[in-house]
Amino acid sequence: MTYRHTQGESHSTNRSNTERALLVEDSRSLRQYLAEAIHDIADIQVASAGSLEEARRLIRDQPKEYFVGILDLNLPDAPDGEVVDLVAEAGIPIIVLTGFMDDSLRGRILTKPNVIDYVLKTNPSEIDYVARLVRRVHRNHRIKVLIVDDSKGFRLYLKELLRTHRYQTIEAEDGEEALKLLHQHLDIRLMLTDFHMPKMDGQTLITQARRHFDRNQLGIIGFSDQSAPITSAKLLKAGANDFIAKPFLIEEFYCRITQNVETLEFIHLVRDSAVRDFLTQLHNRRYLFDVGTKAYEQAKERDSGFAAVIIDIDHFKQVNDTHGHFIGDRVLQRVATAMRKSAHQDDLLVRYGGEEFCLLIHGERASARLAEELERIRFAIASLEIPNGNEVLRVTASLGATLNKSSSLAAMIDIADAALYLAKTEGRNRVRIS
Repeated sequence: MTYRHTQGESHSTNRSNTERALLVEDSRSLRQYLAEAIHDIADIQVASAGSLEEARRLIRDQPKEYFVGILDLNLPDAPDGEVVDLVAEAGIPIIVLTGFMDDSLRGRILTKPNVIDYVLKTNPSEIDYVARLVRRVHRNHRIKVLIVDDSKGFRLYLKELLRTHRYQTIEAEDGEEALKLLHQHLDIRLMLTDFHMPKMDGQTLITQARRHFDRNQLGIIGFSDQSAPITSAKLLKAGANDFIAKPFLIEEFYCRITQNVETLEFIHLVRDSAVRDFLTQLHNRRYLFDVGTKAYEQAKERDSGFAAVIIDIDHFKQVNDTHGHFIGDRVLQRVATAMRKSAHQDDLLVRYGGEEFCLLIHGERASARLAEELERIRFAIASLEIPNGNEVLRVTASLGATLNKSSSLAAMIDIADAALYLAKTEGRNRVRIS
């Protein structure tokens, strides 16, 4: 059982990947303002240019590096939107910046390939909108969308719209195929379905899907012709989160997609915060006894290896008393990070309380290599160098563990805690297995 859930002017980032946003704007002050907003809100590195020629050079030097372009429609050396065509040819999704907008210009902009939105840069509030949109586009490549429609042409149309925003897509030509795909790809987050389809219509599909996936797990948007207004009520009552009438405006389509995706993300964030420790970002004790108990029962039923481990930072009260709670918090964070990197990704590591952590290990690593696994974690903590002004602070930890499945997970943890006590009395900075 696993526990995973389911350059021009440049601004640094903590992200592990190298994807960047391309910003082309002739106003230096606006360029700087936008770049800072994108960095602060989206945590994205920005490569900036002030002209078509500079943009051409950036794309030529790093053609695969940019996941989105934020482009001024009127540049001194490209007054008629030539920069949009340049960036579109590179296959980069585009957000257009413009000083004015009318219906004619709007139509011309949205018919250009890879344009995902336009923004009036004369409105200060739109700057934050651009940054949030950049963040959204950056995250979308992790989101899987199921398109269900018996029309191959319409599926292709939706697929292209979603591709521009970098969503992953899967297609089904009827409800029966869609249900199979939902069970095969449990990471699908959004389903778009037509109402009229052979074998199984959209209403029946939604009803069947809701038996296994609630509104907080899977967003569903229904489609149908405007000529039958009752259809929207049927789909919503069947369990759809939203409805779009055909034909639709592209802007409405994108707005509804984004709203549904972000609602699901917000629900996940709220749920996750209830079972995660704010300081260390590890799961908490509540999560341990919820998820860990199921893993314990499974291991006991299968008679497979299963270990409970308690890890305690040595002399932590002395750290707080000597250096203050701010440094104490930094120690907890660094120790948590070291353990997370040292532990196997399939194991469960939580902050148990105070300076104590609990680790559940299962399988062969628990039964055959437990001492080796724990010694690696102990060494990782002892090797830490934690900044403390002009000094470097070092800490150690003691570990107590057991393979005795006893009568419950709580009983196992008590045995591990007793082993931890022995490790402390024997001199600390050591592993003791009972």
